Amino acid sequence: MPDHTRPRGEHEGKVALITGGGRGFGKAFGEALSARGAHVVLADIDGAAAAEAAAELTARGASASAVTCDVADEAEVGAAVHGVAERHGGLDILVNNAGLHAAYNRPFTELGLANVRRVLDVNVMGVVICSLAAREAMKGRAGASVVNISSAAAYANRSIYGVSKLAVRGLTVSFAREFAADGIRVNAIAPGLIFTEAVRAELSAAEADRVLGEQILRREGEEQDIVEALLYLVSSRASFVTGETLRVTGGFALSV
Repeated sequence: MPDHTRPRGEHEGKVALITGGGRGFGKAFGEALSARGAHVVLADIDGAAAAEAAAELTARGASASAVTCDVADEAEVGAAVHGVAERHGGLDILVNNAGLHAAYNRPFTELGLANVRRVLDVNVMGVVICSLAAREAMKGRAGASVVNISSAAAYANRSIYGVSKLAVRGLTVSFAREFAADGIRVNAIAPGLIFTEAVRAELSAAEADRVLGEQILRREGEEQDIVEALLYLVSSRASFVTGETLRVTGGFALSV
């Protein structure tokens, strides 16, 4: 288990909504933020996974709750954000983490239009819907911050997944401009290949070796690398940072 105990209380009294919070990065983000004093709301289309993750945090003394939510469904997102604002008085941190991943990181010709639309609905419109829904609840909150999860695939653009994550980078800039007057910073993280349990199960050894060979830093990316990036972006240390995409890739596909 990663050590998330320092510095305790950094986000005391803050409220964080994390989409895709039932597993993977989302669950790890919830662990880290709750360990620093935030109440975390784990939103996931798989409500059982979100509830289980929230229960694990609560059992460890953290403040957490769960909500079932499809980020592509405007009504569900609106209800989730309204519920958070009603119960907690507002929202300080939004992490747009939910998304469709590996199965869609393939050429357009292999997917079909229905799958292309689904990726855009979740990976792009999900960010739009959640950000717009959360804006009013975050307005005027000291240190309010939105963090979107993009991908190193956004710099290759070989698939609808890559294109969707490129769009997330664009949305990050647009919303940073639009939300600045409300005191809300908007940034993104573009993870490279991170060797989570799910990735290890899905990725062939040959593909893993190929990516590692293209990295400048020849070590496996870890979940904690992305968690640390998130903790920086939502902290006061990043108070002059907005509209940026922080690449955490080990130097993969690096260019000027």
